[in-house]
Amino acid sequence: MEIGHNYDRFRKEVHPALISKIEEFSLLGYGTISQESLWEFLRKKKWRKPKEDVKLYEVVSDILSVNVGEYMNYATVEAFKSDEFSLANDEERRELLK
Repeated sequence: MEIGHNYDRFRKEVHPALISKIEEFSLLGYGTISQESLWEFLRKKKWRKPKEDVKLYEVVSDILSVNVGEYMNYATVEAFKSDEFSLANDEERRELLK
């Protein structure tokens, strides 16, 4: 997690919006999304270039406007970047591609 993102100061205030979005995702069948992963998505994608004078309502609007597709695209790319999904060597790659 990055240290000192400009919007981290709103984290406690927007907690109800985060819960609401996670519940929405859960109703759509995506019940494994955590608050932390949603917040990281927002920090890395939606708020890549934070505004200095952002208002609370703008942060809440950004949270509530996240759709499942854009979050899942982000999560998929992050999963492929992680060490869990990297193959140890060329031999394993060849075996999988047979």
